Amino acid sequence: MERVPILKIGSVLLVSIQVDMQDQMALQLQEDLGQRIVDTGAKGVIIDITGLDIVDSFVGRTLSTIASISRVLDAETIVVGMRPAVAITLVELGLSLDGIRTSLNVERGLELLARNAEPETVDDLDFLDEPETTSP
Repeated sequence: MERVPILKIGSVLLVSIQVDMQDQMALQLQEDLGQRIVDTGAKGVIIDITGLDIVDSFVGRTLSTIASISRVLDAETIVVGMRPAVAITLVELGLSLDGIRTSLNVERGLELLARNAEPETVDDLDFLDEPETTSP
């Protein structure tokens, strides 16, 4: 069975779907992506669907499930490269893609993740240095 490649770019995983997704491939991607998030500690996932001509209800639900799994694993999901025909189909099917943010292309998706990232600094941990107070 063919698998969708998952590339790591810094703290982001990039999935570029270049073939029409069959149900089994979508399920395998869901499993593979969850494992890669755990293995890499990724904070963001970008799914590029530029290559998809059709998104049926199963693939749409799978994308929503991937976003939910990613969120539970502390990673934000952004779908990029959606064609107008795909967007129209999703709306006609009544699929809302809950938990998924969208962007026009990979570059804008990376910018969106960068803006939403919370910088981890030592200043964020200042409360650890506060002296303990005891009451008499």
